[in-house]
Amino acid sequence: MFYIIGLGLCDEKDITVRGLEAVKGSSRVYLEAYTSILMVQKERLEAFYGKELIIADRDMVETQSDEILRDADKEDISLLVVGDPYGATTHTDIVLRARALNIPTRVIHNASIMNAVGACGLQLYNFGQTVSLVFFTETWRPDSFYDRIKENADLGMHTLVLLDIKVKEQSEENLARGRKIYEPPRYMSIPQAVSQLVEVEEKRRSGTLAPDSTLAIGLSRVGGGSEERIVAGTLAELLAQPPEVFGEPLHSLVIVGKRIHHLEVEYAESFAVNRETWRDVARRVYGCALD
Repeated sequence: MFYIIGLGLCDEKDITVRGLEAVKGSSRVYLEAYTSILMVQKERLEAFYGKELIIADRDMVETQSDEILRDADKEDISLLVVGDPYGATTHTDIVLRARALNIPTRVIHNASIMNAVGACGLQLYNFGQTVSLVFFTETWRPDSFYDRIKENADLGMHTLVLLDIKVKEQSEENLARGRKIYEPPRYMSIPQAVSQLVEVEEKRRSGTLAPDSTLAIGLSRVGGGSEERIVAGTLAELLAQPPEVFGEPLHSLVIVGKRIHHLEVEYAESFAVNRETWRDVARRVYGCALD
């Protein structure tokens, strides 16, 4: 059996009982380590699970899946994934490869940012398309995400923006020269994300992401207990905050849609940089009826 097991959002204790049983019964256990990260090191996972973990980076998962799936038709093999297994298309692909080889598969689900984002007070059924925001470079500044945010905004829906992470990435020079030299890990912060959104708004000028009249909520380490941070405000207010306000990575960002309910406004108000501004923009720009 080939298991893909969600680990949840925080640490070694977030795995489900069913997932832990599968890990303990597996002859090889891989830890996928590039679509997201946990808040603890591999050694803590190994100590809690009682198993040695094999790091599966992007190259292994995407180009060497045969090695991961080796003998999975005869014994139990597990691939551990931060969050939920179906949070990334890569994991769908490896399930399809296993099925093509007639290897039985089982997915064991867990919490992910896709549902835990509700911690900010916005209702999950009011979210539209989720978008990803990548690090801009000098030569590559893609803005197709803006169209998805605008589509959501036109429907009044919230948008969850997943922020880029770079783990075991090569520089353009090393990639061109074929050198297996990797850059230090990088995790996009909420201020950097907002800066990039504002840059694209200045180019597009549709008003979808107008800094002073667009409400947004930044989240970090959701599910991490005392390490969790949630900060709400206009895009301009979030951009003005010192970086330490947002806590340690991983960060996510929500662009608030205009169908926001007054209970959502009131819940998220407790996270606001400025409560008066939060309520004023919600009432004046978003048309939310507040007492």
